[in-house]
Amino acid sequence: MLYTENKPIEEILDCLGEEKNIFLLACNGCADICETGGQQALTTMKRELEKAGKNVSGTALVDFLCDKMLVATRLAREAKNLQKADSVLALTCGIGVQAVAKVVEKVVHPAANTVSLGGLHGLWPAEELCRACGECVLDYTGGICPIAFCAKNLLNGPCGGSQDGKCEVDKDTDCAWQLIYDRLKSLGKLDNLARIAEAKDWQQSTSLEQRKTKFTKAML
Repeated sequence: MLYTENKPIEEILDCLGEEKNIFLLACNGCADICETGGQQALTTMKRELEKAGKNVSGTALVDFLCDKMLVATRLAREAKNLQKADSVLALTCGIGVQAVAKVVEKVVHPAANTVSLGGLHGLWPAEELCRACGECVLDYTGGICPIAFCAKNLLNGPCGGSQDGKCEVDKDTDCAWQLIYDRLKSLGKLDNLARIAEAKDWQQSTSLEQRKTKFTKAML
């Protein structure tokens, strides 16, 4: 189980910026247990966005947003509403955000931070990874996590050792920041690279003891 906590609505609105039409997508799996997803969270977020002057072009609830096949099948019925949206706001964990970003050709904003893997991980049927860093920036990096996929966890572009799109640590592995660049280019969001990310506050990522406590509370 991946334990998530809601981002403050002020942070979400800041990330949405001038985007007016938002498609809401919520996970009915782990996020529902954590009350960051599910129908209730979806309804609450819709109300908050509309109160802030945003237009919700459509909503969808998917059992497991980490499953790209489920996401693609569900969103096929929402094609018109999705097309109207400037971006997607995903009420899910970091894995879910990454999976959705591979299915839709739009920016996918995370509505929550993943703070713990709950002792169970590797259950999703794909290659997406999450380090439960507690400060999700996947909307700025095109749905590709620099913490999980960069060998050096770099937040502001590739290292000097990256050559020909490959990682300095493993020449058979694609450089995470090359992948991020390519994704942002396809989305028309290369200006995101001008954003300077502050050093990550690793205290947002919970300790083993805190993870056990959060996981136990979530399961009650």
